[in-house]
Amino acid sequence: MLDDIIKERKKKLEAIRKAGHDPYPARVKRTFSIAKALEDFGELARSGKAVSLAGRLKALRDQGKIIFADIEDESGKIQIVLKEDETKEFEFWRTVLDLNDFIAVAGPLFETKKGEKSVQVKELNLATKSLLPPPDKWAGLEDVEVRLRERYVDLMVHPDVRELFRKKSIFWEGVREFLHGEGFFEVETSVLEPQAGGAEAEPFRTHHNALDADFFLRISLELQLKKLVVGGFESVFEIGRVFRNEGIDRDHLQDFTFMECYWGYHDYRDLMKLVETMYRFVIKKTTGGLATAWQGNEIDWSRKWPEVDYAEMFKQENDGLDPLEAPRAALFKRAKELKLEADKNAGEGRLVDLIYKKTVRPKLIQPCFLVNHPILVSPLSKASPANPQIAERFQVVACGTELGNGYSELNDPLDQRARFMEQMKLRKAGDKEAMALDEDFLRALEYGMPPTAGFGMSERVFAILMDKPVRETVLFPLMRPKKGAQ
Repeated sequence: MLDDIIKERKKKLEAIRKAGHDPYPARVKRTFSIAKALEDFGELARSGKAVSLAGRLKALRDQGKIIFADIEDESGKIQIVLKEDETKEFEFWRTVLDLNDFIAVAGPLFETKKGEKSVQVKELNLATKSLLPPPDKWAGLEDVEVRLRERYVDLMVHPDVRELFRKKSIFWEGVREFLHGEGFFEVETSVLEPQAGGAEAEPFRTHHNALDADFFLRISLELQLKKLVVGGFESVFEIGRVFRNEGIDRDHLQDFTFMECYWGYHDYRDLMKLVETMYRFVIKKTTGGLATAWQGNEIDWSRKWPEVDYAEMFKQENDGLDPLEAPRAALFKRAKELKLEADKNAGEGRLVDLIYKKTVRPKLIQPCFLVNHPILVSPLSKASPANPQIAERFQVVACGTELGNGYSELNDPLDQRARFMEQMKLRKAGDKEAMALDEDFLRALEYGMPPTAGFGMSERVFAILMDKPVRETVLFPLMRPKKGAQ
């Protein structure tokens, strides 16, 4: 029983203290990482000098007067050998050490008769006494919910999961490297806003005690970054957390990392070229190539991305229903035919978006640019001069999901106010995700924002590259609290 194991380990902890050893010292001596010791093994072994290594005790094979064990640090694993006549306090350590303990050892490197590179331990010190056994000794390790809730356990046991998050760091490093190389300036803006805007999503609300006012956790980076363009930063980007009070599924979380960039004196067509180049740069840096696997499909990121017409494919997949012209009643009827959860107060734009996500998006597997969106679903985008019903907008779509969103940004303050007013009508009718009117943003536009292209992408892109649900690519995804937790 786990309780008995913990009780026994606590007894050993007390014995360690009584023997004058600190079971939780502030530091221990380490002169090499395990990987470095193995890399320089020949030279270090020939020198006969002692090396100091530290790590978690992963295996323990007691053979009486000799003990073989394995220790592991972040860089790798190595065998250590303790001998009764060579290791200081040999008998004591053999009685108190357990798997999962962190130890520090010192001694020369040598190769066993079986060719195993090892450390001949002269001295051993405890770095941390573990009160729990290795996680593979108790139930639940392969349960995804347990692995996500206790991510430290998952990381401890699965080196491939640690590697996944190293790749995620490389992914965002690649985004930064590319944008910096293109002359974009990186900023940080506030997570708390008096008015949540820049996307169609229900926000989280919180109360600021010092100011005695309610604020919202941002649902987008957009409006604050556009204000910076107004202020004179022509090429600007931010990578930060955003928060949306919506459902959980393979592609969605409530809080996630998002990147948005704004590029003054450019339009969405310029941005499409930049984005395609950026994705290839980041994907190659992250995965080592431009072909990835997703749900049994090989995704080819290297080929020129084709353009897919939103309205034309919508009509093709919905018996000729035109998203630019169809009345609300026809859209609502189609949504019901598809068994979509369409609110009775949903406007035409919301209905078009729901139908598109059900009938069109799942068909788009290879990378493409989705273009010619209805202006109804693009409240912050410029309308096309050739057809005011269509937005100057594109989405990167692949693997049946949206992987990026770009616009020629609306910079006409009067047009923007009118669009906000339409959104406010939807909010009053009960659409919680419709955008709220933001007077400060409108005031900024009245000072003047140059022609600007904007683009946003989230960590969903990385999840797709890894062919995993997005929450499995987040270190500590938000989970339902355990029953009884305070």
